[in-house]
Amino acid sequence: MDSRRPASSGGPLFFVTHRQRRVTTSPAQSPPSVSPVTTPFFIIAGPTAAGKSDVAVAVAERCGGEIVGADAFQVYRGLDLLTAQPTRAQRARVPHYLLSEIPLTQSFDVAQYLRAASLRLAEIHARGRVPIVVGGTGLYLRALTRGLADLPGADADLRARLESQPLGELQRQLTALDPTAAAQLDLQNPRRVIRALEVCLVTGRPFSSFREQWSGPPSGVRGVVLTRERTALLTRIHERTEAMFAAGVVEEVRAAGEVGPTASQTIGLREIRAHLAGQLSRADCIAAIQLATRQYAKRQMTWFRRESALTPIDLGITDPAQLAETLAASIARPPASA
Repeated sequence: MDSRRPASSGGPLFFVTHRQRRVTTSPAQSPPSVSPVTTPFFIIAGPTAAGKSDVAVAVAERCGGEIVGADAFQVYRGLDLLTAQPTRAQRARVPHYLLSEIPLTQSFDVAQYLRAASLRLAEIHARGRVPIVVGGTGLYLRALTRGLADLPGADADLRARLESQPLGELQRQLTALDPTAAAQLDLQNPRRVIRALEVCLVTGRPFSSFREQWSGPPSGVRGVVLTRERTALLTRIHERTEAMFAAGVVEEVRAAGEVGPTASQTIGLREIRAHLAGQLSRADCIAAIQLATRQYAKRQMTWFRRESALTPIDLGITDPAQLAETLAASIARPPASA
């Protein structure tokens, strides 16, 4: 007898291989299963195309720093142009880690990132160098500073069933099961929506209840969010996309081969593959990537506005060289006592 039951009435049937639990709203607070990083480090965050790499390299050169990336897609190897990785010249000036390290076919989640980044940060600190975390993936930065909750591992059968559903249906299910998570997550990111649903269905608890430990700013965090005025940022996004195409990003994607489900979420990959298949003109492909990147930058800024522990700095009204000197001097000073 098949004892599987649908997770909800109405809409698509989500079958679970174990007994389905009712989703409750009790937060049931528990300490993180993966603790936040204890090695001291400095954060340089900001939206895509803001100019983080230029500032970070200049700061690292002045304070004896080494850079650990915090970007969910720059960690992959083989899409350097598409993910706007630091240039070879920048990487020659300062050591970089968690950039271009993971095969495109391999999944890489926030828990794996936290473990890998913790190791790199500790190694940098042990060498007497200054660890600097640079990136725009807010979830990675939050995990570094606050740790991770005791979330269940992936349920392969359930995940396969969820992945077979249209994104709109997944969004509807998540909104019904956990409206708080639906309001907080990027609902255009299937991977995030599926993971939240998976946690709800496996544990019987709202995904958002596991994030309660992240309320309020963490202590001891030092860093900045580099921003630009909206029009200036959009101009930089448009110009960078044009430069990617001039540099050969289409050929890069053509040569990439098989790409796993995580790396397949890279902005521009789907559009360029459509262009290669003759479904999009070059101009329409560029425009579609520019639009997707603008939307991503907007979501990033929404996230960073909630990170009160990071100091916002407008690069449009700040001299880059002076900023690098100021940040390097700030990093060199020990943090104030709590």
